[in-house]
Amino acid sequence: MQKKDNNLSKIKIEDQQIIDNKELNLLESLIPVVILMCLLAYNIFFADGAWFGDYSNQYILILGGLVAATVGFFNKVPFPTMITEIWENWKSVFVPIMILFLVGALAGTWLVSGIIPAMVYYGLQVLSPEIFLPASVIIAAIISIATGSSWTTSATVGIALVGIGSALGIPSGMIAGAVISGAYFGDKMSPLSDTTNLAPAMAGTDLFTHIKYMAFTTVPTIIITLIVFTILSTTIDTTGSADISNLLISIDNTFHISPWLFLVPGVVIGMILLKTKPLLALGTGVVLAAIFAFIFQGDVLETLSSSKFQSLIKSILTDTQIQTDNEKLSDLFSSGGMEGMLWTILLIICAMVFGGIMDAIGALAKITNSLLAVATSVFGLFASTVVSCLGLNIIASDQYLALVIPGKMFKKAYEDRGLAPENLSRTLEDSGTVTSVLIPWNTCGAYQSSVLGVGVGDYFIYAIFNWLSPITTLVFAAFSIKIKQLIKK
Repeated sequence: MQKKDNNLSKIKIEDQQIIDNKELNLLESLIPVVILMCLLAYNIFFADGAWFGDYSNQYILILGGLVAATVGFFNKVPFPTMITEIWENWKSVFVPIMILFLVGALAGTWLVSGIIPAMVYYGLQVLSPEIFLPASVIIAAIISIATGSSWTTSATVGIALVGIGSALGIPSGMIAGAVISGAYFGDKMSPLSDTTNLAPAMAGTDLFTHIKYMAFTTVPTIIITLIVFTILSTTIDTTGSADISNLLISIDNTFHISPWLFLVPGVVIGMILLKTKPLLALGTGVVLAAIFAFIFQGDVLETLSSSKFQSLIKSILTDTQIQTDNEKLSDLFSSGGMEGMLWTILLIICAMVFGGIMDAIGALAKITNSLLAVATSVFGLFASTVVSCLGLNIIASDQYLALVIPGKMFKKAYEDRGLAPENLSRTLEDSGTVTSVLIPWNTCGAYQSSVLGVGVGDYFIYAIFNWLSPITTLVFAAFSIKIKQLIKK
């Protein structure tokens, strides 16, 4: 099964090598991981996230990579091997980095063109606080199923939903958690998704068998998620209708609001549905938004700079702040442009350094093999797969490696236990795909927090679907619910 052309990170399955170093033992493999976790914990809990300044996590990941390299030198791993693996990791995230830059430009141009304000304006009139959170889950899920991409969903409707919910007075962490829950449900269940194609390819089953079997754990999880968000909606304090009227008047006074502005996001989503590459689709969104800014928001551009063209370029490259007569909206209508994405991009680059060295010295293979060795029962096998996927999301900082490495390592073990390959593919998705967004330095966690403007720590507990999915798959395994056996021919 080949991956779809619209995937966000190109990793050739057949070329993905897992390095096994017999010189390395388990304790040595864990040294870099333990040191990294300790440094990150100290930075978060004792240094308020600013131990090394604004780029604390980036420095810590580099330090973790240096520790891993030292372990590798003591175990006869050549320096060129480490550099090669780092380079391979960097190549694998080249497309996501380009997408991040375009998302920054998209956010800026969609702001000054009035697209985001229009989404907020009409959304405030349609989405009431009482249904907002479950509605956000459903909207994100529909878009993600249609596009096959949680990243595209967040970069389009996700940004708008955070804006609308914030204007309603709903905590941003809740909104982001709802958007991410829906987006990753859709990402898992869409045949257009790269991870949904990758998981069955690793396990040795076909795409639609995988999706059908995955529904047994995924549908109950999203139903529980919707119930929780429905209950949450009845407990939060939101602004009244009078305040919403004031918000609508402020938006209308600042921007020229028109339904025609929705042509731009419509074109972008349409291009992705037609399997256009994300870089081209998002780039088209930036160009169209720039044109619409000149047509609809000339006054806004003039307030930002003496030249409309300069205002537009600034919105693409650097920060933009549009002042309104409402303080809440002034905070909402701001964007960092491409420059605002640099922190996230550097985090991804540094994470790939750590993950690449850990792979090069054989630590990833050693840790995964050790988990496989202790799986003495069917439940133990499922639990080891879940832990392996979670661990690789933390250590390798990339959800694709969290699917590829356990998929290759555990495939034969599932066959030996008489388990159908869709058991493995489902477990890979339930624990590898969805938990990547819960790790701040993982490519997915870094992307989502940057695009939605909400820290991983703020949305973690509200990304209910994402942390509940591995629990659901373990419950199914523990009680032998829908555990398919191999059919002997």
